Amino acid sequence: MVAELTADGATTRELERMMAEFPDLPVEAVIKQDILRQGLAFSPDALRVASGYKPKDYFIFTFDLVPVAEMAEHAQFRAPEEIRMTGGPYDLRRTVVSTRVAPDSPYVVELRDGKLALNCEGVYLSDLEFPPIPAYYEHSLSSGKKISQIAPAIEWGYLVYLTVYRLCQYWGRDEECRFCDLNENFRQQRAAGREYTAVKEIDDIVEAMTLINQYDTVTKAYTVTGGSITKKLDGMREGEFYARFAEAIESRFAGRWIPKAVVQALPVDEVQMLFDAGYRVYHPNYEVWDKDLFSWICPGKDRYVGHDEWMKRILDSAEIFGPTNVIPNFVGGVEMAEPHGFTDVDQAIASTTEGLDFFMSHGVMPRFTTWCPEPTSNLGRQKGPSLEYFVKLLRAWRDTFEKYNLPVPPGYGRPGAGNAEFSVSAFMDVIRTH
Repeated sequence: MVAELTADGATTRELERMMAEFPDLPVEAVIKQDILRQGLAFSPDALRVASGYKPKDYFIFTFDLVPVAEMAEHAQFRAPEEIRMTGGPYDLRRTVVSTRVAPDSPYVVELRDGKLALNCEGVYLSDLEFPPIPAYYEHSLSSGKKISQIAPAIEWGYLVYLTVYRLCQYWGRDEECRFCDLNENFRQQRAAGREYTAVKEIDDIVEAMTLINQYDTVTKAYTVTGGSITKKLDGMREGEFYARFAEAIESRFAGRWIPKAVVQALPVDEVQMLFDAGYRVYHPNYEVWDKDLFSWICPGKDRYVGHDEWMKRILDSAEIFGPTNVIPNFVGGVEMAEPHGFTDVDQAIASTTEGLDFFMSHGVMPRFTTWCPEPTSNLGRQKGPSLEYFVKLLRAWRDTFEKYNLPVPPGYGRPGAGNAEFSVSAFMDVIRTH
C-alpha cells in the first residue's frame, strides 16, 4: 500500500480513485499522465532555480496550455524542459515528465526547505530534479547559431531532436491538423525574439552532431522531423528532403546513435529512400484511428492521402523497416476533442484499441503522445480528456502490447517505471520488465 495525500481536492481524489481502480498500473504512470494532462505551474523561486538548468527549447510544438505571449513571468527565467519526480508520500521511482506550462494547474513546482518539490493542490507530492544542461550546449557553431537551437536534447538527454523543417505545407484551417500548433509555434517564437530557423542547413546539423559526438556521452538516439511536404521543398519530395540528413550523419558516425525519422506515411519508394539513407526507426504518425475523426482532425492528410491509404502505407513500410521498427504515433485523447469527438470514455478507448490491435497484430507498434490542447491550435482552449481516459488508454496499450508479445520499442530508452525517459506519455513506464 502506498501512502495517501492528506489533501482532499478534486485532483487528489481522482488520483486516488484511479490508483485504487487500476492497481496493476504503476502509480508513477498515473501521476505522470495527470501532470501531462493538466500541465505544470512554477513559483517565481522555482523559475529562478530553473535558469541554471536545461530550459524548454520549443523544439517543434509549444506543448503549453497558454500562449507564449501570456507567459510574462517566464520571460527572464524559462521553465525547464522536463522534471524528474522521486520520493514523496507515494515513494515514487524516478519519473521523467515533459513540462507543459499551465499557470492554473493544481501541480505547482516550488521550493520546499530550499529544495525543489512538486505540490499537488498545496500538498507535497514529490521531490524534483530539473534536467542538467548538456555539456555540448557550451559550444558554438561556426555559423553563429546556438547549438541548442539546431540540435536540442530532450528525454533527460537521451534523444537529440532535429526539427529540420519548422513549418508545414498543410496550411491554414482547411489543411492543418487541428491539434497541431507547429506553424503557430514558429510565429510565436519569432515574435518572442528567439532565434528560430525555418529550414536547417545540413552543414549546421553535421557540425552539431560532430560536437555532440565529441563532448556528450548521454545521447543515444536522434530524431529527424519537421512539417509535412505536400509539394516540394528545395526541389525535393518529402522522402528525398529528410533522407539527406541521416545520410550526412550516418556517413560520418555510423552506429553512434539510433536514427529515427518522424514524417508522413509516405509512398514505398520514399520510405525506401529513408531506409537507404540510414534511418532504422520510422514514425509515420497516424494521429487518430477513427476514419471520420481522421477526416475532421487531419483534413490535409485526409485530402492528400486519405485514411485507408495512410494506414496501408504504414503496413507497407514494415516490409522495408521491419514491423517493430515502424512506430506510428497517435495523439492520445484527441479522439475526444469537441465538438465532433467521442463523448464517452469507453467508446473512445474502444475505437483506439481497435487501431492498436490492427497494427500490433501485424507487429507494428503504435505509441502515443498525450494530447495537450494548445490554445493557438485549431482546437483551441478546450478541456482535454479526463484522467480516467488516459489511465484506461495506458491499460489498453499495455494489454495489446502483451497480447502480441511485442519487444520493447527501439529508440525509446529503457522501459518500466523508474527507468523510462520518454516524457510525453507514460506508455514506456507501463511496460512490465519482469
